Amino acid sequence: MSTARFTAFRAGAIALALALVLLASACEAASPSRQALENSITRVLNFIKDPGYVNPATRGPLRRQIEDEVYHIFDFTEFSARTVGQRWSTFTPQQQKKFSDAFAELLLCTYLGKIDGYNGEKVAFVGERANQAGDRVEQKTLLTMKDGKKIPVDYRMLPKNGGWCVYDVIVEGVSLVKNYRTQFQDILQTSSPDELTARVKTKALEARNAGNAK
Repeated sequence: MSTARFTAFRAGAIALALALVLLASACEAASPSRQALENSITRVLNFIKDPGYVNPATRGPLRRQIEDEVYHIFDFTEFSARTVGQRWSTFTPQQQKKFSDAFAELLLCTYLGKIDGYNGEKVAFVGERANQAGDRVEQKTLLTMKDGKKIPVDYRMLPKNGGWCVYDVIVEGVSLVKNYRTQFQDILQTSSPDELTARVKTKALEARNAGNAK
C-alpha cells in the first residue's frame, strides 16, 4: 500500500473510531482521561445521528459543533510540536502559531471528510496504560469494521486546563505523529517553516473543499 493510501486509511480509521464507541459496562469506573474521550465521542455521535446532519442544507451548524468538539479533545499545539520534532524550537512563536493553526485545519478537514463515511462500525475500549507519573495515558480501543476486520486504534492523552486532550493517535501500531514527522522533516530539509505551513494550508483547503462538495 502506498504512503498516501496508507495515510488515508489511517485517517479513515481514526475518524470512524471517533464517530462511534461501544462503551464498556456502566459498572466499570472510567478514568478521567477515558471519560473525557468517551464524552467527546458521544457528543460527536449525537451530532452525526441528528436528522439534520443527513441534509446538506442543514448540516453546517452541526458540522461546526463537531469542529468545536474536535478542537476541545485534541491538543493541536502539542500535536504540531511533536510532528515537527526538534526543528520546532527553530520556529518563531508566530511561525509555531501559524503552523499549528494550519495543521489543526488539515486534521480537522480530513476528519470531517471521513466521518461522513460512517457505516455502522463499532469501537470498544479495551485497555489503558499510563506512565509512572500519571501525566501521560494511552487509551486502547478496537475498531470493528463491517466485514469483521478488527483494527487497534489507540489515543495518547495528556492533562490540560483541568481536563485531558489527545496528542497522538496510533492505528495498527503506526503513530500519526511519527508519520507526519517523517513527511515534515523531509520538507524542512529544503523548505522554510513558512513554506511548510503554506503546503499544509493548501492540503487543508483541498480537504475542506472536497468535504463541502459532498
